[in-house]
Amino acid sequence: MKHSKLIEEIKAKILGPKYELSFVFVAKNKIRALNKKFRNKNEPTDILSFPLSKILGEILICREIAKLKSTDFNMKPQSFLIFLVIHGMLHLKGMKHGAKMEKYELSYYSRYRRRHL
Repeated sequence: MKHSKLIEEIKAKILGPKYELSFVFVAKNKIRALNKKFRNKNEPTDILSFPLSKILGEILICREIAKLKSTDFNMKPQSFLIFLVIHGMLHLKGMKHGAKMEKYELSYYSRYRRRHL
């Protein structure tokens, strides 16, 4: 299955089939500036999620940082990108970091990893 179909399937499951979601891949300096502006953290991050309405959102990913962090999670970079997409979608759904979110991340990731990655 191509990754776009996989992402669409994950999106439909987490956010619903009518949710409109866009992805933007950004450079390290851009994601650092956005992280500073919106989260008051002056460091680059791997992902930022922006809910724009109840049925519209955007996820920004820095591939460079994601690739570096993939080793922290003992994942291949491509697999970690799917994990990040799940993470970002859960934020768009309103979840905050914590044990509950981690449980959902691992549940979705293990379900789709086995079938598609």
